[in-house]
Amino acid sequence: MTDSPDRKPRFRVTRRRLILGGSMIGGALVVGYAATNPMQAVGAILQGGGDDPEPSAFGPFIRITDDGWVTIVNKQQELGQGIHAGLAAIVAEELDADWNKVRVVDAHSNFRAYGVQMTAGSNSIASNWDLMRNAGAAARTMFVEAASARWGVQSSGIVVRDGALSHPGSNRTATFAELLADASRQTPPQTPVLKRRQDYRLVGTDRVRRKDSLAKSTGAQIYTQDIQRPDLLVAMVAHSPRFGGKLLRFDASDALKVKGVSHVFAIETGVAVLAETTFAAKRGRDALRIEWDDSEAEMRSSPDLVAYFHDIAAGRTDVEPGSFQSTGQSPEAPFDGDVVEFAFDFPYLAHAPMETLDCVAKVDGWDVAITSGAHLVTVDQVQAALTARTVPGRVDIEVIPAGGSFGRRGAMSSDYLVECVRIAKRVEGRSVKLIWSREDDMRSGYFRPMSHHRVWVQVGSDGFPERWRFHSVCQNLLPLAPNFTATEGIADSPNLSTAATVDGKIFTPAFPVIVGFWRSVGNSHTAMVMEHVVDQLARRAGKDPVSYRRFLYQKAGDTRRLAVLDELCARAGWDTPLEAGWARGLAIHQAFGTIVGQVAEVRLLDGRPIVRRVVAVVDCGIAVAPDQIAAQIEGSIGFGLSAALYGAITLKEGLVQETNFDRYPVLRMNEMPAVETYIVASDNKPTGMGEPGVAPIAPAVANAILALSGTPTQRLPLLNGAMNAGFSIGS
Repeated sequence: MTDSPDRKPRFRVTRRRLILGGSMIGGALVVGYAATNPMQAVGAILQGGGDDPEPSAFGPFIRITDDGWVTIVNKQQELGQGIHAGLAAIVAEELDADWNKVRVVDAHSNFRAYGVQMTAGSNSIASNWDLMRNAGAAARTMFVEAASARWGVQSSGIVVRDGALSHPGSNRTATFAELLADASRQTPPQTPVLKRRQDYRLVGTDRVRRKDSLAKSTGAQIYTQDIQRPDLLVAMVAHSPRFGGKLLRFDASDALKVKGVSHVFAIETGVAVLAETTFAAKRGRDALRIEWDDSEAEMRSSPDLVAYFHDIAAGRTDVEPGSFQSTGQSPEAPFDGDVVEFAFDFPYLAHAPMETLDCVAKVDGWDVAITSGAHLVTVDQVQAALTARTVPGRVDIEVIPAGGSFGRRGAMSSDYLVECVRIAKRVEGRSVKLIWSREDDMRSGYFRPMSHHRVWVQVGSDGFPERWRFHSVCQNLLPLAPNFTATEGIADSPNLSTAATVDGKIFTPAFPVIVGFWRSVGNSHTAMVMEHVVDQLARRAGKDPVSYRRFLYQKAGDTRRLAVLDELCARAGWDTPLEAGWARGLAIHQAFGTIVGQVAEVRLLDGRPIVRRVVAVVDCGIAVAPDQIAAQIEGSIGFGLSAALYGAITLKEGLVQETNFDRYPVLRMNEMPAVETYIVASDNKPTGMGEPGVAPIAPAVANAILALSGTPTQRLPLLNGAMNAGFSIGS
């Protein structure tokens, strides 16, 4: 028998037995591991309840076929970060499976089976660590008990390794395949015995490599753009060129003359053009004659917005602040003594992944079928259901890999997916593939917010801060929640440890430009604020930046940062001289539970920073896949350095100026520094790795420039004239 979805079970199984018990279905052992979550009750309501009154479960996650192959079901989104291999390795370690006979499949949306499906916050490995360990350990125990019963021996004497069981005392052996039927009849333990860290043979080794490399190398990997169906129509949408602009009227007569164009109609976000091919849809959209209503649109240019943010921070507007940190006595009392003031400006940034936004959807009565590289599957189900006027349980999302995202596909509004469902509902019964062009993708927002930070530090006679005051101005990514992402990385930083008083205020302006989660979120600017200020304070005090930080960390009792600092200095040769014209810059920042320290070696060539080497030290708890961690650090440094040198989305009279890579340059291969990554040994649970490596690179480079020139960096990017030359846009 094979693991075929078409094969019918030979006996009746209940949902409870299928999800929690383990059953032989079509020759496959399916094992789930029960876990409760507060969101599960909410999800059950959203999905209209169901006939199973018991809590939903996270499974099945393991399928073992009668040829001995172990299939791990990945409920997360694979965006290139490699979590599918990491999650599979966690299961395989506890199961003692043969890694060479482990494969991974992506799960469809299914709240009852998998719980909340959301890939965000660098949380995939961290949030599934215990769940996947228990799933693997439970399955392993079932095989051990099956072998114990068959051989008439004590289970404690059975050894499992690489998908085979043995009992040295009786010289018996059997493979998973041979014990499959017996194992399926075992009751899975709810609290299986887990391995000790020192007994790991797979997790933490370079054997944990990606399972999708061959498909991606040969072009066999299927992305949303590759989906073709007999009834498929391709859709493109004309959006307002300004944020907050609305459709006034349009003339579709010329568009409908384009060969292949079949439908043109208005939707909430603009005008949709449907055609038989992508080229026809684009030509049809280009032929539209549209008038937009800009009465409520954002009409300012970037210099106007920067000036507005400065006025907000200075209290010259009606934007009221909120407090994000207030400690000590009378934190708002006037400063006295030795006071230093700092200011930073950061631009909007686009995500600009290689795969632009796309989605395939079909609405058929109450049923909605979607294929997409979706980030927030559970959220997307709800948003799609609201749009199609059905219930989330009737929305099926086939989650397939995406060609990058950096947060863009993780909008809580599910904007592009909702847009596709809206269009599909208008041509009910036919599949619609929505495609956003590069220009659509970069012009229509969900940017990393622009921000302004003003910092005052009162310094004591020893050169260390006695008081801190922050005024941070940034749009909110979650309008109904506190604006905590704008100041993550500042609040409760160990760099504040010597201060008796801290006063932090966050100002949250509201206007039509759309912002969203961008890789490392608020840390992408707050790391620069904290780490560049610390270097300037150290320089002012005549102290080495390392010894200055060491004192702050010791005062805070931050042993993890101290360990990263010591390892980083040793690996980078901090105390060894560099040749003339070169300098080192250091930054250490914690994000998503992970501490990353980086030292950049930099020189200035005609005022342009050249980065030749970056040494990174990472404390991310147990390193599940060291090779992939190194890859994430390398990618993060390339991504963060690209933004630090070049990244800026600017507006001119409300119009985005950077709509493709000709005006939004990214780092070239010849600009990429050599990267060395070192992982701090740890027995703590894994923490995030997809984003933490982005934040430290900009301040590390800025601190090296400070060492070379004595000039601090007050705004990013370093090389884009639109931001640095007084926002002379379009000149």
